[in-house]
Amino acid sequence: MKRIHFLFVVALIAAASLLSACKYGRFIWYNFADLNDYKIFPKRELKASDDPFVFHRVDVETKPTGTTYEDKELSFDDFLKETKSVAFLIIRNDSILYERYLDKYEEASIVPSFSMAKSVTSMLIGCAIADGLIGSVQDPVSKYLPEMAKNGFDKVKIAHVLQMTSGIKFNEGYYNPFGEVASFYYGTDLRKDTQKLKLEAEPGKDFAYASGNTQLLGLILERVLNGKTITEYLDEKIWKPIGMEYDASWSIDRKDDGIEKTFCCLNARARDFAKLGRLYLHKGNWEGQQLVPEDWVKESTKVDSTEGSYKHYQYQWWLPTEDGDFAAQGILGQYIYVNPDKNLVMVRLGHKVSANWFRQFVRLAKEY
Repeated sequence: MKRIHFLFVVALIAAASLLSACKYGRFIWYNFADLNDYKIFPKRELKASDDPFVFHRVDVETKPTGTTYEDKELSFDDFLKETKSVAFLIIRNDSILYERYLDKYEEASIVPSFSMAKSVTSMLIGCAIADGLIGSVQDPVSKYLPEMAKNGFDKVKIAHVLQMTSGIKFNEGYYNPFGEVASFYYGTDLRKDTQKLKLEAEPGKDFAYASGNTQLLGLILERVLNGKTITEYLDEKIWKPIGMEYDASWSIDRKDDGIEKTFCCLNARARDFAKLGRLYLHKGNWEGQQLVPEDWVKESTKVDSTEGSYKHYQYQWWLPTEDGDFAAQGILGQYIYVNPDKNLVMVRLGHKVSANWFRQFVRLAKEY
């Protein structure tokens, strides 16, 4: 009995060591991404504003009409339950017309952004260009990361990286423990993993969604910030100025001298995510202060199919239609949707995608 107990303890210690030291162990233990992942990674903190911006809440909400889901006619509240949503907001003219939290989530619940962070990274690239830290999107990646010239990145423009047309070799398979995305998500040396990226196609020819592109942007940002962390830059340029109500965080690859997972992992609340949408709704201007250059916002949300670009994707933002709307999107169905014509911002957070959310947002925009 004592021997069995001893072996059990040894096995637990071995499992813990594997979990802490090996990305494959972490992949096996945690498996696919979920809403609790913000708890498992080290992070850098973002503090709430001392003077938060607060959306007005109308006295009588405007409930969306029902919809069809899996051949069933459902009320919108039931649709949210069936699709494993945890938060849904509809905001027009700075007023919350509809707000729901489900599955024990509430207004103050933290939810990881997953790939919505890509759109935030794009914001920071725009700020860095305005600050003179980056010359132009036409600059080659190797200008800022000279060690990557040997891998062909002297031919890759920052614009290619923003547009996901860089031609990098990157396995975006989230169920593959040996793919690059597993290394990036669970690994502890993102700088090294990013610097090892290579090309498999000519830059500027074809769109291929790859999180490695956004981590490249993060590595460029870190290099030009010259000692300031990406989280500190976000806090200075955007987080504090737009009056976030809650503390938040950005996950990093390791506790000591880590780098932000700029392709994912900004952890915040639904209402604060909505403020990021409001910032772009107003073309980067917040209450009279131009935080992100207006030209950058316009460039980031226009339909473009030149140089291999996909017309529904621009500078790390998704374009659901060709009518001026745009969205940040995360793998489990995290969305910040913006419709400038209707002055609308919507946020959906959930456990999984479940439905065609772009179709729902477009439908709701017509309704509101």
